[in-house]
Amino acid sequence: MRLESTTSGRGKRLDHFLKDRLPQYSRARIQQWIRQGLVLVDGRPGKSSYTLRGGEAIDVEPAPLPLLHAEPEDLPLDILYEDQDLIAVNKPAGVVVHAGAGRHSGTLVNALLHRFRNLSTVAGDLRPGIVHRLDRQTSGVLLVARTDFAHRRLAHQFASREVRKTYLALVHGNVRADAGKVEKPISRDPVRRTRMSVKSGRGREALTEYRVLERFEGFTLLEVRIATGRTHQIRVHMAAIGHPVAGDRLYGAPRSEPLTERFFLHAQQILFHSPSTGAEITLEAPLPEELKLWIERLKNRAGPI
Repeated sequence: MRLESTTSGRGKRLDHFLKDRLPQYSRARIQQWIRQGLVLVDGRPGKSSYTLRGGEAIDVEPAPLPLLHAEPEDLPLDILYEDQDLIAVNKPAGVVVHAGAGRHSGTLVNALLHRFRNLSTVAGDLRPGIVHRLDRQTSGVLLVARTDFAHRRLAHQFASREVRKTYLALVHGNVRADAGKVEKPISRDPVRRTRMSVKSGRGREALTEYRVLERFEGFTLLEVRIATGRTHQIRVHMAAIGHPVAGDRLYGAPRSEPLTERFFLHAQQILFHSPSTGAEITLEAPLPEELKLWIERLKNRAGPI
């Protein structure tokens, strides 16, 4: 098929433009076509990051994206809640939610497909049922949609900020104020592409609120609520105010914790409304044993671990 970039598409990335013009396909599928050379811009293979000038002729040769990365696997699942609309799981640290670069097996999606077989299709081939995500090393409660109806209702709640997500985070240093908020837009770090950043002052708006639960020598335990769900949001915002999440090397945590490979961030609670009945539902995930041990070590030692 042939598409033409009009003036309204000027300044957009190629993959974003194609997702807007071809909403029936997931961005993952579109990016796969681009990598395979199936998208030509003025007769030449395009790149996802190519910025359109307006007026380009874009040829797209659709190809199926094999479901190799979303195959059922018999893996353990900790189910917190289940009804006809959704499943809530307690995701352990170290587990990837869905397949991505270099990760094809052992994902939460694979385990869910094995246990439940049918999940919503709204998020595309690689992410069946996935309404929101948690970082690989973040543990805690995660919602999964069983039907397309439930997925759309839940997605609307997330988009309209009706969902309330509460995290526990141990951060470096003494957070002086008993409560506060960070309101800085987040964008991709232009130098280190695996990181997000607030330095440009541009990007997607993000709001993080926190209150102090307990203070230790060299560390502060926080309850954190996020009104938006940006990539790495809590990690980026805490680092931006000089208090990186304990163990989070990517965002500047010092190499002082010998306890685990993970960082101390746990999705403790989520509040939302049932897609079918509208009833308010609150779900909690208990603090993992390795994080309980981390706190106990801080309580029992005079200095930081």
